[in-house]
Amino acid sequence: MTKFDVIGFGALNVDMLFKVDKLASAEQESFIEDYKEECGGSAANAIVGLARLGCKVGFIGKVANDREGKMQLDCLKTEGVDTSGIVESAKGKSGSVIGFVDRKGARALYINSGVNDLVEPREIKWEYVSQTKFLHLSSFVGEKSFRAQKKLLSALPEGVKISFDPGSLYVQKGLAVIEPLIRNSYVLMPNAVELELLTGEADYRKGADYMIAMGVKIVAVKLGSKGCYVTDGQEMLSVEPFKVKAVDTTGAGDAFCAGFLYGLIHEKSLYECGQLGNFVASRSVMAMGARAGLPYAKDLASLY
Repeated sequence: MTKFDVIGFGALNVDMLFKVDKLASAEQESFIEDYKEECGGSAANAIVGLARLGCKVGFIGKVANDREGKMQLDCLKTEGVDTSGIVESAKGKSGSVIGFVDRKGARALYINSGVNDLVEPREIKWEYVSQTKFLHLSSFVGEKSFRAQKKLLSALPEGVKISFDPGSLYVQKGLAVIEPLIRNSYVLMPNAVELELLTGEADYRKGADYMIAMGVKIVAVKLGSKGCYVTDGQEMLSVEPFKVKAVDTTGAGDAFCAGFLYGLIHEKSLYECGQLGNFVASRSVMAMGARAGLPYAKDLASLY
């Protein structure tokens, strides 16, 4: 019997989000209309999304003994996430992100990763990780935590499936560097830009085929306001988006991952997994911040 549906492994950040009239480039000025501070981190956002949908979830990560670290742990516990896989460091600072979001929901993020980049293999509770159906990975800035993720893959029992959302940070490392994570992934969830950078294929369908050929079982390509494209090498499915007014796209990709994984956990069809991903992402963008708009299990009733 597995204890968890999904365990996340990624950065834990406090997001300081500034709503601005426009994203200023070099030598330009803009003004702040609103400010919000909340807990974030790509894998952590996805795990909170799954917790709200009623899944059993845990997390592996690192925080410092500071205000931001306590805030992170409190946020996760409040949402019902098991935090016993998170290491509390006596030294250093917890991770933070400064984000600027314009009136159309476009954003620019600046990461101060702190102790996120200092996760060591010896700090990971192997027994903890072996008790989950899915291990959901997202990116770190630093090499040490990236190496810990790679080492963890080789020690996982066969029953644990890898879910991987590479994000732009890992994509920038190049395909050769993150190949071990990709080849071990049961489901890969990049956006179209990331997929093109990894494969060199401008057509995301061809890019998805490229990843299937590398050994990935399912590829779900996030297409933003155009929905998603999902394939397992047999089925090739374009899934329509839900039309909503976007307030802030921060965390939309993480929300998609939560919905898609929820579908896989509950053995839904590939098309339904895509629908669930699109639905959770559509609710996420309707509120400021990565987590405020994430739906609850009762909200799924509108889908069926």
